[in-house]
Amino acid sequence: MTAAFFIAGTDTDVGKTTVACGLLHAARGHGLSTAAIKPVASGCQRTAAGLRNGDALALLGECSPALAYAEVNPFAFEPAIAPHLAAREAGVSLAVADLLPPARKVLARRADFTLVEGAGGWRVPLSGGESLSDLAVALGLPVILVVGVRLGCINHALLTAEAIARDGLPLAGWVANLIDPHTSRLADNLATLAERLPAPCLGQVPRLSEAAPAAVAAHLDLAPLGLRA
Repeated sequence: MTAAFFIAGTDTDVGKTTVACGLLHAARGHGLSTAAIKPVASGCQRTAAGLRNGDALALLGECSPALAYAEVNPFAFEPAIAPHLAAREAGVSLAVADLLPPARKVLARRADFTLVEGAGGWRVPLSGGESLSDLAVALGLPVILVVGVRLGCINHALLTAEAIARDGLPLAGWVANLIDPHTSRLADNLATLAERLPAPCLGQVPRLSEAAPAAVAAHLDLAPLGLRA
């Protein structure tokens, strides 16, 4: 059995990659093969090997069997700005039709557990009026939502879940990433999210001094996704 998911966030900087790496690490711990792709990334660094993105490198480190960097991050841009703006400055087309082939290539490896990671929130723009969510729709993947827990997260999470449903995709699960551990009424906020989001919670990731994949994986449960040891 193979399983693939699109991993989205309620906003930018909510820990999508941190959670994605934790999920991949947990799958590897269950003896599953893993693969991941972050089709587009901005804020990349220039290296002797070319542009490299820290999030994509982190995903790459949790892929087993190994993938090439270009497979994990086919569209890399240097400016730390919205991907469609970075692509426009670089003179690169960033439409769904451009992102589909590399994404399908990674999915065609048929790893036991594959993640396609978005950028920012659900409606991040691409070229020509499209959004990154259109890629998830074209791939037909169920969605794992990373909720950055802080003030306002309930509204962001519920609006994102509504948009995912309107786009015709199932919400397979969600992860609470406690980016602000001092959030007022934290337990009540988490309870409200669990009550109102139409999918199981895959875990609550606390604020970790070192958010290594193994440490994050310890707070995640793959069982609601149908993945077990």
